[in-house]
Amino acid sequence: MNRLEPLRVPRCLLDPVASLPPADRDGLVTVRIEHAEGRITALQPVEPPVSLELPLALTPPVDPHVHLDKAFSATAFPNPSGTMGGALEANLRELGQRRGEQVLQRAGLALERAWRHGLRALRSHVDSQAPAALEVWEALQQLRARWAGRVDLQLVALAPLGHWRTADGALLARRVASDGGLLGSVVGTPFSPLAWDAEGLEALLAQAETLGCGLDLHIDENDVAPAHGVRALVRLLARRGGCRVPITCSHATGLALLPPAPLARLAERLAEAGVAVVALPFTNLWLLGKREGTTPLRRPQAPIQQLQAAGVRLAMGSDNVQDPWYPGGDFDPVELLRLAPVLSHQLPWRRRGLAPFTTEASRLLDLPWDGVLREGSPADLLVLGASSWGDLLARPPRRRVLRAGQWLPSPDQELPSALLAALEAPVASG
Repeated sequence: MNRLEPLRVPRCLLDPVASLPPADRDGLVTVRIEHAEGRITALQPVEPPVSLELPLALTPPVDPHVHLDKAFSATAFPNPSGTMGGALEANLRELGQRRGEQVLQRAGLALERAWRHGLRALRSHVDSQAPAALEVWEALQQLRARWAGRVDLQLVALAPLGHWRTADGALLARRVASDGGLLGSVVGTPFSPLAWDAEGLEALLAQAETLGCGLDLHIDENDVAPAHGVRALVRLLARRGGCRVPITCSHATGLALLPPAPLARLAERLAEAGVAVVALPFTNLWLLGKREGTTPLRRPQAPIQQLQAAGVRLAMGSDNVQDPWYPGGDFDPVELLRLAPVLSHQLPWRRRGLAPFTTEASRLLDLPWDGVLREGSPADLLVLGASSWGDLLARPPRRRVLRAGQWLPSPDQELPSALLAALEAPVASG
């Protein structure tokens, strides 16, 4: 049996029936955690007085929306305008040259970074209508098997709606289903006309139900059209009497263009239909509303708190990492968690502020573990060099990652040697 030093853990990430003291004003409880053979064996309350300098600890976060196939391609395929049009043009050039071996290398680096940073699961969309689409899919399947048990990887085959209605699309859908993947597409402005979207979307839903595949749609990723794609989806679901497979709407920025009352009604319809939403603030706030020579007055993203209030399952993801769509990021969930209060007014000391990165993201991906610490759960933790939420927001923290009761090497040890050398002096002096 192993016992960790006392940690401050959000009460919403601890067994709700465990006998623990009430949370403090930051929503934290101080506990000692015991573990053996990779599993939690006990959660022991720490009686006051309690030091406020103890480390803040979370269960390992989940990222419900990334693009492993194009990660780290921004240097070779830059988007100097920082616009959606520029991103699409650069992405298409890269897509024409993309090969399985490149993706194996880039995505392997991405998973290594995610693992060291503390992520335990990812859902990646995969461009699936390209010259080397099959070899890219196979490369990611190799990585999925290689990383199983460390970073759980779900794959979404992303193709235009019309492709799923072709013979090649039907063949791809069967392959995706046999590999345990999901079907995906792009719905709504600015990428395709709505009427055609509605017909293609109905065909895609029927195909997904037949094959038993979940759906994850890039929907209404724009700053001009008020949720035309989401409206078409809920009308279709109402007409069909629902859908027998899970549906996720990623982006959904067009919802933010609606007045409050229509937004509330549409959010309620999404909740009634069981449709989840993934908000992606990094890419959306980077691209949307951008006009040359002006500072945008409106930069839409999914209306997170309104959706949560309606009962919609809501998670947050990092989306693009160092590719033409967004030049930053490093598969670091703490970066998104730190910036969420600024980008989206998500307050991590509240349950609804933290759940999109942890428990709700876990449930959206239907993972075996919901991310709540209880007896018998995995002995997995992300321990931060911060003692409070304010401390976390003040500066990027050091971290330690516990997996199955074993500490991983620091993420800093994975940096290139030149960067490590540059870091040695300030780290030593700190």
